[in-house]
Amino acid sequence: MNEHPLIEDHGLIGDLQTAALVSTEGTIDWFCSPRFDSPSIFGALLDGENGGRWTVAPQAPTYAAKQLYYPDTCVLLTRFMTEQGVGSVVDFMPPASPRNPTSHHRLVRMLRCTRGEISFDIKIAPRFDYARQPHEVTSYMGGWHFAGRDTDLTMHVVDTLGDECVADRRIHAGDVCMTVGLRAGMTRGLVLETFADGPPRIVSPEECERLLDDTIAFWHKWLARSRYTGRWREMVNRSAMTLKLMTYAPSGAMVAAPTTSLPEQVGGERNWDYRYAWVRDASLSLHALLGLGFTEEAVAFTEWLGDRVQEHAGSGEHPLKVMYRVDGSSDLVEQTLGHWEGYRSSAPVRIGNGAADQLQLDIYGSALECLNFAEQRGLPTTCRVWQGLIDTVDWVCEHWDRPEAGIWETRGGDKDFTYGRLMSWIALDRALRMATQYGRPAELERWTNQRNAIYWQIMQRGWSPERAAFTQYLGSDVLDSALLRMPSVGFIPPQDPRWLSTLDAIKKDLVSDGLVYRYDPAASPDGLLGAEGTFSACTFWYVEALARAGHLREGRLVFEKMLTYANHLGLYSEEIGLTGEQLGNFPQALTHLALVTAALSLDAHLDAAAPGFPPTSPVPVPYLYAQPMAAGVGGPGPPVTQTTPYPSDHIIRR
Repeated sequence: MNEHPLIEDHGLIGDLQTAALVSTEGTIDWFCSPRFDSPSIFGALLDGENGGRWTVAPQAPTYAAKQLYYPDTCVLLTRFMTEQGVGSVVDFMPPASPRNPTSHHRLVRMLRCTRGEISFDIKIAPRFDYARQPHEVTSYMGGWHFAGRDTDLTMHVVDTLGDECVADRRIHAGDVCMTVGLRAGMTRGLVLETFADGPPRIVSPEECERLLDDTIAFWHKWLARSRYTGRWREMVNRSAMTLKLMTYAPSGAMVAAPTTSLPEQVGGERNWDYRYAWVRDASLSLHALLGLGFTEEAVAFTEWLGDRVQEHAGSGEHPLKVMYRVDGSSDLVEQTLGHWEGYRSSAPVRIGNGAADQLQLDIYGSALECLNFAEQRGLPTTCRVWQGLIDTVDWVCEHWDRPEAGIWETRGGDKDFTYGRLMSWIALDRALRMATQYGRPAELERWTNQRNAIYWQIMQRGWSPERAAFTQYLGSDVLDSALLRMPSVGFIPPQDPRWLSTLDAIKKDLVSDGLVYRYDPAASPDGLLGAEGTFSACTFWYVEALARAGHLREGRLVFEKMLTYANHLGLYSEEIGLTGEQLGNFPQALTHLALVTAALSLDAHLDAAAPGFPPTSPVPVPYLYAQPMAAGVGGPGPPVTQTTPYPSDHIIRR
């Protein structure tokens, strides 16, 4: 068994309240309960010796392993091929309550033999609370009970009375070990249950099969709601299911990733806890979910965001926090687990996230863009939410011209980031649209003046004549791939000479064989040691920018190449390393959101191109509507009227 499996050598299973990672060798080495952001039960991914894991391995000197999802589901199948026989482990979590938070979760591991004979060696070694809490084990005829101070875990055995297959049962140093021998056609296994209602019991294979059938049916029914029929159906569907797995059903919040502290550079310190819901992901989530037809999830996420706007608007230093726990709470004090070595010795291991209290101006644009887009799609903003938005927009009017930490949550000092200004412009622009279209009360003149002042500041100070590009922060000459979103949010037309020049500059400085870096830490120090890989979401933003600019052939090639960097199950982490390995927390929601929107954009542009249409010319994809931009104030130059397309208009296929 590999003590340190690669990040990409994992599949994700979950029940819509928490999730687990299963390696290609059949090991569960990451599982938190009862929520994504709860302390770990199995954490070997971050410390192979002390983190805890649940291993299932063939009792054979050599074997081959293959892993796949059951088609159109999140049921994971790991197959083992030995000279004596072929066996498999079927891993899944029956969906938990979609409305009510619960501490009761089940993780099912079915063991099957499909040819010959095979024996599995099993070891269950939980380590509660990031291996900080001891536990006691009690053996029962039907399994085992693990009791810690705050965690209760029951292990049921899947077996048939009179034909028992479990042998060599023993407890050693708080861990449970056993062997299960199977012949062709036999099914056995184990069911982990947190905070069970009763003691361990024998679960029949028939009951286990019913749980499997119900889980498969759930995913088939859910995926059938997708409206996507484009060119990359398999990858888009897998991304959609992955995003669903990372959504906390009771609140509708989507975590950035189900893991913490997987490094952006192996051996480096760029290790963060992503098990929280970022406001930044709001607009991207809504575009992707509604674009695919998942209205229920979009409504839930919008309501969650609306609650955050209401409860914090006008209070504290910032109206919104950068991120929240899935239940909406914001106690995210950052701590270091010094007793864990980290993934492949990449310390520190962090829980909590200190960036939650940073000033990141772009989140306000994301929030307003999300709520405005929801309203355009028939999800109206309530009076209470609008009252909160008024306070939030007024705050943006007063504070948009401040230095900040930026979208990449740098820790090297605040700067006047251009992207933060861009998204502040979005916040005011979308607020004005929501006010005027529905006759809502608002300080229209003030909001308009401040929006236009931001526009001119970006055009004058965010633009570098020397680089012939928009730059990372005002007055600088370094680039930032976050600005790839400028056309998609409607700030600048995709054929504007300034934008085309910026796209060329980003391609020259930040693109390597189609993969895109966020920025250059050497040119723009971020307060952290080491380097990082290319940022996968930025690569998909680059695809969309190329498509909008009319570079369809290049955009499609970059997209197809990027698909080859997915792991064997179609999952992506945050970054791609120099040798193609996945880096950072896994799987990452932002990457899969960007994949979906890039696929939708590329599909729409390719569909709009008539037969024989030159692939290097812009494609006339229709916009939902165009709205004149008011005359600019706050800077020299004549008044400008610019047709501003509604962002991501192509997503709803017509």
